[in-house]
Amino acid sequence: MDVQLLEIDKSFDDSGTRRTIFSRTSARFVSGSVCMIMGKSGVGKSSLLNLISGIDLPDQGKILVGNQCINTMTDTNRTLFRRRHIGFIYQFFNLIPVLTVLENVTLIAELDKTAQKTCLTRARALLEQVGLWDRAQDFPETLSGGEQQRVAIVRALVNDPDLVLADEPTGNLDQEAGRTIMEMISDLVRKQNKTLIMVTHSPDAAVWADQMFTVADLTLTPLKQTSSGQTHG
Repeated sequence: MDVQLLEIDKSFDDSGTRRTIFSRTSARFVSGSVCMIMGKSGVGKSSLLNLISGIDLPDQGKILVGNQCINTMTDTNRTLFRRRHIGFIYQFFNLIPVLTVLENVTLIAELDKTAQKTCLTRARALLEQVGLWDRAQDFPETLSGGEQQRVAIVRALVNDPDLVLADEPTGNLDQEAGRTIMEMISDLVRKQNKTLIMVTHSPDAAVWADQMFTVADLTLTPLKQTSSGQTHG
């Protein structure tokens, strides 16, 4: 699904001072694209993902995810929309240590009342794709960092979301593992025709990106076009 930012403003209190991170910012992330967001620490990259997911709300403007204006929904409807349509991948994996790999993967789908058989079938297929079905009954502490991130990728995709948001998913990995994870995420979302918006510091991001943006000076600047040759942002 497309994601559009329409003239959004966002500011917050920072030690008693009002700090603006976006001002009349507009951008379009094209449906089915791998979109990379670059920028220095503290410029608002992670805040942008929170706005797109409806975890946080803009002060002004609209955020359209598909054909839904996410910032005008009720809190309950935003939560349900997020659970059904958006998958998250985090830098620090956020796996639940007392649950097995399979239980971690299927928890989100079970919260969404996805049929158990469908959930398990999809979980197995995805774990097989990332080479971890044989670890399904193991606990996160027995896995390497790269393996834990692969589990986190599967968890983000198991509910078949239309949009995947990834916040520095390789930031806690060494360079080789990071490249493997970047390639794996990009490959999986492309095969399933999902939209991926990823915040990253990786200098290799352009290799996988259809669109690249940089966050600076209260706005988003497009650095790379989609493969169709259209310019967005």
